[in-house]
Amino acid sequence: MMRTRIYPPAMQARGGFDGGRITEQKPIGFPGEGSVIKRVGPLFYWAWAHAPESGYIPLHPHSGFEIMTYVIQGRSEHGDSLGTRSVVGPGGAQIMQTGSGVSHEEGFVGPDMEGFQIWFEPDLQEAVKRPPAYRQFGHEQFPLEEKDGVQVKTVLGEGSPVSLVTDARMWDIRLEPGKAWSYTIPAGRAAAALAVRGGGEWAGGHDDGARHAFSPRDFILLEADETLETVVRAFGDAELRMIVIEVPSRVDYRLYPKR
Repeated sequence: MMRTRIYPPAMQARGGFDGGRITEQKPIGFPGEGSVIKRVGPLFYWAWAHAPESGYIPLHPHSGFEIMTYVIQGRSEHGDSLGTRSVVGPGGAQIMQTGSGVSHEEGFVGPDMEGFQIWFEPDLQEAVKRPPAYRQFGHEQFPLEEKDGVQVKTVLGEGSPVSLVTDARMWDIRLEPGKAWSYTIPAGRAAAALAVRGGGEWAGGHDDGARHAFSPRDFILLEADETLETVVRAFGDAELRMIVIEVPSRVDYRLYPKR
């Protein structure tokens, strides 16, 4: 059995920085921010940031969590207390394994910069014993498969240069109109997906046999009790671009309390 739920933007949190120069849609927000979904297993936080021109977030601390910034368009600038100064462009990723503690500052540079900040939660009791680390990767470093109008980029998982402690997989999917991507959700795992551009439907393996339609900017959550094959198909005359993150529904360590 698989459970499918779709959350439109009105059911996601909102945020902003730098006097509104950076705005955020948050499929998974911090406590009290108003997102319906509080977490998905060790997927703790997911914000979709937009800076029409540019915006800056000053130096602030983190510890324990593994934090990814993934750029859709524009560029992301990063500085931290480890001495790092870096910039990544479209399709690039910045990874902070914050460990025992690190402070960083961020710049989102447009025009029309878009990017995701995603927090993954390892066992924090163990994570805070490790030294912090930073790595960055360009778009060309990630595995990319293209065939018959379907493009699948592996951001986390087999072949990716990114290595996290947290058990997570992630793909950047692009489908031409009418094209489909088959995806198997293993038993005991969940898939969280965000429709960045375009709409479509998710079919196969559902508890009610239905085809679940979604629109641009919708957040889709699928949870499987058994291994199931599903299919995502692009609707309309526009490309579907979707980010999919797969994590275990439950982990064998205590998660940070989030209400």
